[in-house]
Amino acid sequence: MAELKLPELAEGVNEAVVSFWHFKEGDSVKEGDEIVEMATDKAAFNVPCKFSGVLKKIAAKEGDTVKVGQVLAIIE
Repeated sequence: MAELKLPELAEGVNEAVVSFWHFKEGDSVKEGDEIVEMATDKAAFNVPCKFSGVLKKIAAKEGDTVKVGQVLAIIE
C-alpha cells in the first residue's frame, strides 16, 4: 500500500481544502491521473497520483482542510 500525501505548496502556504475527488474508493488509478482537486485561498489545483493501483481509502473528504504532508488517500 502507498500513501498519497498533499505535496509541498507555494512558499508560505501550508494547507489546502479538498474540493473534489475525481475518483471514488474502489476505482483503478494510474500514475499521473489527476486524482483530487485542492484549493487554497489563492488557487485551485489538481494533485496527480504518484502510484498505479486501486484507490482503497479516501482519508480526506471533500471540504476537509489538509496540511502539507498529510495523507489524502491510500492506494493499493
